[in-house]
Amino acid sequence: MAIIRFRALDEIAKRKAPQFTPPSNKISDYFGQNVFGKETMRGYLSSDIFDRLLSTIEKGEKMDSDVADAVASGMRAWAMSRGVTHYTHWFQPLTGATAEKHDSFFDLMSDGRAIEKFKGSALVQQEPDASSFPNGGIRNTFEARGYTAWDPSSPAFIYESNNVKTLCIPTVFVSYTGEALDYKAPLLKALSFVDKAATEVVQEYFDKGVTRVTASLGIEQEYFLVDRALYMARPDLVMAGRTVFGHSPAKGQQLEDHYFGSIPARAHSFMADFETEALKLGIPIRTRHNEVAPSQFECAPTFEEVNLAIDHNQLLMDVMDRVAERHGFKVLLHEKPFAGVNGSGKHNNWSLITNTGRNLFAPSTKAKENLQFLVFFVNTIMAVYEHADLLRASIASASNDHRLGANEAPPAIMSVFIGSQLTEVLNELEKNATVKVGKGDNVYMKLGINKIPPILMDNTDRNRTSPFAFTGNKFEFRAVGSSANSASAMVVLNTIVGEQLIKFKADVDKLIAKGKKKEVAIIDVLRDYIKKSKAIRFEGNGYSDEWKKEAAKRGLSNIVGTPEALEVYLSAKSKKLFTSAGIMNERELEARQEIRFEEYIKRIQIEGRVLGDLASNHVIPTAINYQNKLIQNLKGLKEIGIDIKSSPVANIVKEITEHMNIIITKVEEMTEARKAANKIEDAHKRALAYYNKVKPYFDEIRYHVDKLELLVDDEDWPLVKYRELLFVR
Repeated sequence: MAIIRFRALDEIAKRKAPQFTPPSNKISDYFGQNVFGKETMRGYLSSDIFDRLLSTIEKGEKMDSDVADAVASGMRAWAMSRGVTHYTHWFQPLTGATAEKHDSFFDLMSDGRAIEKFKGSALVQQEPDASSFPNGGIRNTFEARGYTAWDPSSPAFIYESNNVKTLCIPTVFVSYTGEALDYKAPLLKALSFVDKAATEVVQEYFDKGVTRVTASLGIEQEYFLVDRALYMARPDLVMAGRTVFGHSPAKGQQLEDHYFGSIPARAHSFMADFETEALKLGIPIRTRHNEVAPSQFECAPTFEEVNLAIDHNQLLMDVMDRVAERHGFKVLLHEKPFAGVNGSGKHNNWSLITNTGRNLFAPSTKAKENLQFLVFFVNTIMAVYEHADLLRASIASASNDHRLGANEAPPAIMSVFIGSQLTEVLNELEKNATVKVGKGDNVYMKLGINKIPPILMDNTDRNRTSPFAFTGNKFEFRAVGSSANSASAMVVLNTIVGEQLIKFKADVDKLIAKGKKKEVAIIDVLRDYIKKSKAIRFEGNGYSDEWKKEAAKRGLSNIVGTPEALEVYLSAKSKKLFTSAGIMNERELEARQEIRFEEYIKRIQIEGRVLGDLASNHVIPTAINYQNKLIQNLKGLKEIGIDIKSSPVANIVKEITEHMNIIITKVEEMTEARKAANKIEDAHKRALAYYNKVKPYFDEIRYHVDKLELLVDDEDWPLVKYRELLFVR
């Protein structure tokens, strides 16, 4: 291993940043060139077919077979004109990755003639093997049938890899009996649910011209970039996505000199390359910069409709990994690949936009619009208060557990940060007594609504310790992990806000029915919500021990482990939420919980096996060999008459022995704990056993391995060190 380590370092020393030249100096020249978007469709579809397709995309109207056939024909013609020979239904099973099965346009006629064809039936629906995807008991292993169905709201695109081009058609993935086996199907239902609920509130109380409310999302993607040769020399990175061992280098991130610093040349070339590929695919990526930790970076796109934003983020992660290979890099998307430095998140910036272009979370100089802002602002806070534990569950994973609550990530305690200015607004509104109102603007003046100032991005401070923060005209859900599919969080967020808006409208209508004026009824309900949800609002340091104590007093949960966090999915409250909204039935909820328990178990199991293998077969033999060298040194000292009992070398030999004995003992105990956990049939109880009985050994074993790293000669140490992984460019 030591030979591999130094060979990798030698290879890097010779490497130069590859030259990259964008296809044009104007991004607009090539943006979306590999996407079958609206402008491209116009050139391949008749005006009638195009208009009917838009009705399906924008209004959800059913698509007739003649439209599907015409779209399929146009899509094939466009794809073949760009050198495509195969197509695939591109879907998002519950593995966290995307999936695809490629089929050729090529076919044979009955007389043996070769043709290229693509029917509407093939566009709309396919039947991939569903038996080997996570299903949580929905599918038996001997039952293979599952269906992918076209999602026309997310445009088809051409994916290019090593000069091979494939037409990719975004789809949902469902079982033979109709249950969702993916992230997209529940997401589309949740987005429709919040659209309907929000539109009814806006139409009823503020603007009858609004016919649709779209959830918008901007996903900031953090990641680490390490040299591929060094990555391959670390079995734990390859197998588990994170380093299970590694002593912190003398210099980490303490000088704060990496954040927003000059981007290293190789990294800069890689960024320009993958951004170009992303832009060709219609991913509106705009921002690039160094993050806090060494070798950590971030990119971010322009906001898009939630479903499209998530498709684009899933695609972006794949593009980044593929482009990294030709630059000699490996992209690390694990939430905590390195101990002692910042981990990576995927901040989800979410808002609601009307079809008239109004951001419902943007305050205004107009009193009526400010009342509308308050309605959606307060209801979102109330929704988070009511379902904080469910939001926590939505971002739970084995990898995110390593990050949440660390010094750079929000804690596992769900809270909402709104800034001092808006805190004053809500406090004032809460204290206002009921008033008699007149007509026109006088209504809002007496209610105090006209006093709300425009809230700009830089008027609302940011709190890096808050999991859910208002940042100007949007809410930022910062607890989502960097490797996660954001659909998990967005299904929950849009569902709980939709449910809360329905409750709000019912509460307001009750007061109006009793004779209260509309504006007064709205304010009275909002005042009640402000009082009830006050416990979820927190403006201070989320990392502090004082906050943990304060949160407990407020009745807020601090669920630090995934097995416990996931329990909430099958609570009576969660079941009622999802089933009444039509997002998921109980069987789908049970399946998802089962899948995530199993995923947690497998992740921790893999980490435990990798840790045990490296400790037993790499670290211990290395320590013994080095110890033998020291023993030979002591023998030589003794032969020339030096008292070795007081020799520092003798103390090092003893220290190495102590560390090795503990490592060997703890690895054996961890292995036995893992075997005992594997005998537990119930997935939930097995996941708890892995969390409580197996995982605690990881840090204990790591401590002693990292101590050995400091004692053993650098020339002998088998694993690539942190200083090499994080600082070698």
